[in-house]
Amino acid sequence: MSLHVRKIWPSWVDLNWKLGLLLIIAVCIPRFVLVLQANAGGSYQYIGLIMILSAIIPIMLLNKSGLQEIGVRRPKNLGSIILAFIIGLALSSLLFYLGKLLYGTSYENWYSYIGRSYNIDPDLTSDAKRTLFFIMAGTAMIFSPMGEELFFRGIVHSSFKKSWGESRASILDASAFSITHVAHFGFVFVQGRWAFLFVPTIIWVLSMFLVSLIFIYLKNKSVSLWGAIICHAAFNLGMVYFIFYHLPPGHF
Repeated sequence: MSLHVRKIWPSWVDLNWKLGLLLIIAVCIPRFVLVLQANAGGSYQYIGLIMILSAIIPIMLLNKSGLQEIGVRRPKNLGSIILAFIIGLALSSLLFYLGKLLYGTSYENWYSYIGRSYNIDPDLTSDAKRTLFFIMAGTAMIFSPMGEELFFRGIVHSSFKKSWGESRASILDASAFSITHVAHFGFVFVQGRWAFLFVPTIIWVLSMFLVSLIFIYLKNKSVSLWGAIICHAAFNLGMVYFIFYHLPPGHF
């Protein structure tokens, strides 16, 4: 019996590469399909459920020592958390200006395409827009950072790390994270048709890969998943801000 898995699970369930691979298949593939369907249909309610499920899975599978093993503990110091927040804002800013420089406000700009899911009414008053911004920013800072970090930098990373070490685990979980995000931008649904944007997708995937490695670094620096969660939350805050206040609303 594994020292990190709850006793209710069979003895073969352990924190190793097999569990990591199983979780990627069981969660990332359905998520990929659901995001594509949401982009085409405009209904994103199931994406929130996927994020909640991603956060619940480690809690369901792991005991107290297992959760501590994946990073569910208090951060080492406040400074590492402040640094994580600043880095998250900086990363989202860099990715915004890169997209704006290369693709303007077209759907080839990752933030522009993702922003259409927010359904921002161009006729909103400034007060109504501000209220919607706080709602969207609050949601983006809670659900995906908690769900994705507990899942990718948490149980998936630790499963691969136990079998193959830190470096390979970092590459594998960053790869799974970045490829999963091709569903958010890469395969785009524009004017009733699907398209694949080869060069913008390569840039987007590489960016998500590097961002993931930085999340891992901040998790290790803070000796806690909170380093990754706070950085991710700040990244999403920056992204929502740029979508609301630096890109035109509307649909492609």
